[in-house]
Amino acid sequence: MLKSHTCGELRESHIGQRVTLAGWVNRRRDHGGLIFIDLRDRFGLTQVTIDSESAAAAHAVADQARNEYVLQVSGVVQARPAGFENPNLETGAIEVIADAVTILNPAKTPPFYISGNADEVDEALRLKYRYLDLRRPRMANNLALRHRIVRFIREYFSARDFLEIETPILLKSTPEGARDFVVPSRLHPHEFYALPQSPQQLKQLLMVGGIERYFQIARCFRDEDLRADRQLEFTQLDVEMSFVDAADIRALIEGMLIELAREVSPKPIWKVPFPVLTYAEAMDKYGIDRPDLRFGVELVNVGAAVARSEFSVFRNALAAGGQVKGLVYPGGASIARREIDELTDFVKQYGAKGLVWIGVTAAPGADGFYAEEALRSQVTKFLSPVEIRDLITAAGAQPGDLILAVADKPSVVAQSLCNLRLEVGRRAGLIDTSVLAFCWVVDFPLLEYNEDEKRWQAVHHPFTSALDDHWERLERDPGSVLAKAYDVILNGWELGGGSIRIHRSDLQDRLFAMLGMGRAEMDQRFGHMLEAFQYGAPPHGGIALGIDRVVALFAETPSIRDVIAFPKTAMGTDLMLETPSPISEEQLAELHIMLRPAKEPAR
Repeated sequence: MLKSHTCGELRESHIGQRVTLAGWVNRRRDHGGLIFIDLRDRFGLTQVTIDSESAAAAHAVADQARNEYVLQVSGVVQARPAGFENPNLETGAIEVIADAVTILNPAKTPPFYISGNADEVDEALRLKYRYLDLRRPRMANNLALRHRIVRFIREYFSARDFLEIETPILLKSTPEGARDFVVPSRLHPHEFYALPQSPQQLKQLLMVGGIERYFQIARCFRDEDLRADRQLEFTQLDVEMSFVDAADIRALIEGMLIELAREVSPKPIWKVPFPVLTYAEAMDKYGIDRPDLRFGVELVNVGAAVARSEFSVFRNALAAGGQVKGLVYPGGASIARREIDELTDFVKQYGAKGLVWIGVTAAPGADGFYAEEALRSQVTKFLSPVEIRDLITAAGAQPGDLILAVADKPSVVAQSLCNLRLEVGRRAGLIDTSVLAFCWVVDFPLLEYNEDEKRWQAVHHPFTSALDDHWERLERDPGSVLAKAYDVILNGWELGGGSIRIHRSDLQDRLFAMLGMGRAEMDQRFGHMLEAFQYGAPPHGGIALGIDRVVALFAETPSIRDVIAFPKTAMGTDLMLETPSPISEEQLAELHIMLRPAKEPAR
């Protein structure tokens, strides 16, 4: 070994011992006869002192060292002089008095300071030089946290009789939502494999095979547009069980998340057991199926209060089958008009035409009606006193509060208000960042209608079962059918989702037919599944949780790129390896591929 201890290991108990350290120069300070080097590895940082009088040769070598040089140093651990301790450093009570220094490798000047604030460095530069970015303590800590989480998950499921089973990466293309990544076959010209969007079909076939309890830390691939919480390739905890219902799976995962949170986070869980919301309830109260429950502002439907209003904004929206919904900004009646204008522009990003606002500056009179001076708004002149009273009552606003409302079609109302709720929570300091707010969302619709393609499509995936008493509605009223599906949410992020699966081929045939598949297409795309179900498939279900999202939330970073060693950019490129990239004509010929000219991008 080139070192006897790590750079984060030494304490007062090591004083007097001779040690050898190796790592990178984090900082070098030359005081003439004394050179101080902060030596860093992934475990921490130790101050090394080299004295020209007692260690002339070591001092001469240290004089050549610069930031990020790789050094080996040997010497004796001693206590720092009184008054020179560093309480912010775990090794801050000691230093190593070095008598030997070896430069293991010099280093060019890095393109950014390794010890600086990552937020001050452009992310593209960090990703181009990711191997340097990984030297930062925060990145090293994030990857160590990821390791701890994955190790915990493996131990949790192994202790409960689950088998970890790997499934193939080269599969058949059976598009299930996102686009597949496809791989050409050299041995079978003009035929292709697909990379798995998830091991969905394979884990169900494992249940047919009698495995009963399966899990995998699975690599998955989806050719989709990227966001802060999405990557083209990602890792998920994949779980499947036989002879269970939805409550069994939720209990298993809830138990895992409770134990995991206690293992890796100092924050308490907001509520145990986790709150359970139906999809309809989540959309009604929060406008989104992954609500952040760390604060209590809920959406309110004020349509009934203004149903007979002559105010055109309300009247036209309701007449077109839309909604009038809003929320209360606690204590917001006195905010500046500039901030109200900012909030108006904010909701316009999500399709809203504008924002109706009413500041309640005083209580109503004895008759229950509000005096003109008790309100701050430009729209109250278009509303009757009864409408104003009923609207404020429906919203639940108190003196000092600000009502913010949107009138539009339901999808626009939900999208704009769910984001406005979060923005108000941030601006007003309402979000309790000291807790972990988990919840379950259940009873999702089984199907949704695609207006562009004029057909029904699965909300989750086409193997999700309907509620038992909803199968009779499938052909008659498909939009009303609810699924045995469930998502687990943490602080407004979807950690994962799952469902009880269809295990009977006759029911699977019916659902495929509702999705517009004929017999030939069913057999071509999913014949292996349908045939397997005819050999005694057990009732089964499962769930998949995004490992990248789980780690990002516990690491308290807004982007999953910060918890992945080598991520892609938002454009799907690897700036370090410069991929995607062309391949040679010889490779293309070997794969029987001929390229067409690229289409000009739309202008």
